[in-house]
Amino acid sequence: MNESTSMQSGAATAMPVPMTVTTVTRKTFDAVMVPVYAPSAVVPVRGAGMEVWDQDGKRYLDFTAGIAVTSLGHAHPAVVEALCVQAKTLWHLSNGFTNEPVLRLATALTQATFAERVFFCNSGAEANEAAFKLARKYASNKFGPAKSRIISCTNSFHGRTLFTVSVGGQPKYTEGFGPLPQQIEHIPYNDIEAARAAMGDDVCALVVEPVQGEGGVVPASKEYLQALRELCDQHNALLIFDEVQCGMGRTGTLFAYMGYGVTPDILSSAKALGNGYPIGAMLTTAAIAASFSVGTHGTTYGGNPMAATVALKVLEIIQAPEFLARVRQAAVKLTAMLHLIISDYPQVFSLVRGSGLMLGMVLSEQYRGRAKDITRATEAEGLMLLIAGPDVLRWLPALIVSDAQIEEAERLLRRALDVFLAVPVTAL
Repeated sequence: MNESTSMQSGAATAMPVPMTVTTVTRKTFDAVMVPVYAPSAVVPVRGAGMEVWDQDGKRYLDFTAGIAVTSLGHAHPAVVEALCVQAKTLWHLSNGFTNEPVLRLATALTQATFAERVFFCNSGAEANEAAFKLARKYASNKFGPAKSRIISCTNSFHGRTLFTVSVGGQPKYTEGFGPLPQQIEHIPYNDIEAARAAMGDDVCALVVEPVQGEGGVVPASKEYLQALRELCDQHNALLIFDEVQCGMGRTGTLFAYMGYGVTPDILSSAKALGNGYPIGAMLTTAAIAASFSVGTHGTTYGGNPMAATVALKVLEIIQAPEFLARVRQAAVKLTAMLHLIISDYPQVFSLVRGSGLMLGMVLSEQYRGRAKDITRATEAEGLMLLIAGPDVLRWLPALIVSDAQIEEAERLLRRALDVFLAVPVTAL
């Protein structure tokens, strides 16, 4: 037996016997997963449109869209078909080559937006990471390394990499991960005077969500975004819009900046761009993109044929004028319904805020901190909802939501609230 044969034989005998997993439940999560999530006891196994079914066959009306991801609903036929055709054609190439689907997607995005160049990756965090790196590289190349400060907003969320989580203004996500990246400052959201006070010639970029998602579903005012644009122009800083959650039709325009009439220098997109297939994109101008050169940034999977094919089909559907018109129609219907709920349950909710089909119901003082309890109650009735912090009930239905589904959601919510209110606060 030669050495190679001996090594192969040893490797073969050392291989463990494959384990067949026949049943998995919520308990399996605790046994095998890193504990960074606390998922519901519900384990969905199938979805179609706005509906999902769990392991027991119970049906749920999904008003979460996977946190603004499945904006065309689960298993959208046109997206499934595009994915299946590409799966039989070409799955992956390294970025030492290019491919037709990614070039078509990049062309479509530049034709539909302010952008002239696109960088593709796998997530919103990666898109923001690329945006922040590009902003510093551009400033360093053009003005010198001292121009490196990034201004962000408190209660913002830009991802979970060390850089992006540091730019996000929520200390709970950075605790224990220091030392953190430096030259990052946080200012109050929607506060023009605070932005003016913080801005200086050492600022390379100001980043903002046109509608804060994780921070409580808070829309920026038009005046605020206009002021940020003017400040960036005055100080030769780049304006970055994080549209990972609020983009791709969510506010009733293809991207939220279009509804505001304020154009950023860099825009990040992900979530709904792939309707559940992982993809992220950083959009910018040719002049800014030129600060990146071959080898300065990259990714293995970004722009692969599968993701690009899916995203192009999603983009084609969402950017259609009639589709966006229906989103705006549905938003009016949903907003009116939520206002009606507030008028009937004033002890629970105080106001509705947000934009388009990205809405939040703020809990009253009496029930502050109870948003998760309410989502558990709605889940029991068959309605899936989200929270945006402990005090906000978040609504992010698929953009295909019908009037009938909004009406069903109202019925289920009312039932859940009646059950929730039947339990005295002192008993919890």
